[in-house]
Amino acid sequence: MSHLPRLGIGVGFRPVHFDTIKEENPQVDWFELITEHFLSRSKRSEAMLAFLKERYPLVLHGVSLAIGSSTPLDFDYLKKVKELAKEVKAPWISDHLSWGKIAGAHFHDLLPLPHNQEVLEYVAERARIVQDFLEVPFALENLSSYLAFQENEIPEWEFYRQVVEKSGTYMMLDVNNIYVSSKNLNFSVDDYLKDLPYERVVQIHLAGHSYHGDRVIDTHDTPVCNPVWELYRKVWPKANKASTLLEWDDHFLSFEETWNEALKAKAFQQEIVHAPACIPC
Repeated sequence: MSHLPRLGIGVGFRPVHFDTIKEENPQVDWFELITEHFLSRSKRSEAMLAFLKERYPLVLHGVSLAIGSSTPLDFDYLKKVKELAKEVKAPWISDHLSWGKIAGAHFHDLLPLPHNQEVLEYVAERARIVQDFLEVPFALENLSSYLAFQENEIPEWEFYRQVVEKSGTYMMLDVNNIYVSSKNLNFSVDDYLKDLPYERVVQIHLAGHSYHGDRVIDTHDTPVCNPVWELYRKVWPKANKASTLLEWDDHFLSFEETWNEALKAKAFQQEIVHAPACIPC
């Protein structure tokens, strides 16, 4: 982990904000790109990428790998991702600990996996292969979950930990997803956080969510709520001050408002850094 940068506070790049970013050159520490947006490019997306890669550190975040699917790994897709990562000098690439493909169909959704030993071994080996092929650190993100398999044998956090440790990959830890899943599946966030391998966390995601009846949905279209900020307060120092990013994907604010929401993380970081040390009794 010592060779990986601590990028500071970033924002998920969304094309709706590009004109503002181009005109104002905001002092953002870094941007995260949705990988699939830049694998096949229009003239506009080519212009966006050319502008961003000259001015900001960039990280790639994929949404279609579907690492846990039963279909073979798509090396044509991975080759394109690898080339894009080299182009933008991405220090790592992330995707989701999910499945979404079967023979002849791609659901284009992030579906939860059964948490058992057989699936764990299968996903860990595929993640190892992906990282070896990409030749850059590869991180897996925990999901927001709305249901769980009755056949689950291993708690999600233990499944997640073992996948990254067995594969030698990394964690893209989404604290909002932990909160959302804890509400939907009725588990303790403290249990989730207790034994995570924080030394393997390369990045932290923050986002907002919405309530729909008795379900909490990971909508990415509202401010980060106080309980999620409190989770961030616990996680960030344990994760060795990992790079932090705000996602916002619908009902868009102006870029200035979005960046101000991301900057709330800085207040928590400064509070943690400047907190007085505990004096032993």
